[in-house]
Amino acid sequence: MIELYSMPTPNGQKVMIMLEELGLEWKHIDVNIRTGDQFSAEHLKRSPNNKIPAIIDTDGPGGAPYSMMESGAILIYLAEKTRRFLPVDQRKRYDTLQWVIFQMAHVGPMFGQANHFNNYAKDGGLQYAKDRYNNEAIRLYKVLDNRLRDSQWMGCDEYTIADMATYPWTKMHKDRGITAAEYPHFMRWYDAMEARPAVQRNNAMATEIRERMNKAAESKPPVNIYDTKDNAARLAQATSR
Repeated sequence: MIELYSMPTPNGQKVMIMLEELGLEWKHIDVNIRTGDQFSAEHLKRSPNNKIPAIIDTDGPGGAPYSMMESGAILIYLAEKTRRFLPVDQRKRYDTLQWVIFQMAHVGPMFGQANHFNNYAKDGGLQYAKDRYNNEAIRLYKVLDNRLRDSQWMGCDEYTIADMATYPWTKMHKDRGITAAEYPHFMRWYDAMEARPAVQRNNAMATEIRERMNKAAESKPPVNIYDTKDNAARLAQATSR
């Protein structure tokens, strides 16, 4: 059994897609970062960085429970556990890992920063930050399009964890003006991703989980996840001894 402690953010969904592709027995345990669940003592044991997702594999290495944080590491762990979606061929394997790391180091952080400054920054004087991250997001879409011009899938000629890692972060491509005319290879790949039954199940579950979590949060005071000073204080308080 894989216990997924998460919410349906892009990083949460990449693990959901992997679990659905593998057909493993798993369950989603809601961790609402908007109400502070990530600072609970229990969650900090699983994820010392107070982030989601995290997992517990009840049948981990040696048959004992094993917990993990960091979505990219979780994908690699599950791929190696099941020997699926991470090629054995060395060239394909390293190609796949390169593009997993590309998503973790570039697509996720840069798309996330662009989204933050576009939608949550209050100070109108932050135009420099908006331009910086929006321009970088467009550049990264061109990197993706170029890659998918030369490769059927993100990592290699096989569907892999690199595709699962990248897809949830690209769902808002229309908001960035990404079209099939200018980014045909990316859109070909994106349509192929959306045609996969596991991805379709993920998308339906993400909506259901989000609605459930929003309803459960109605009576709880919110936490500003973008207030890094407050988040640091909460972590310090939660881990003080």
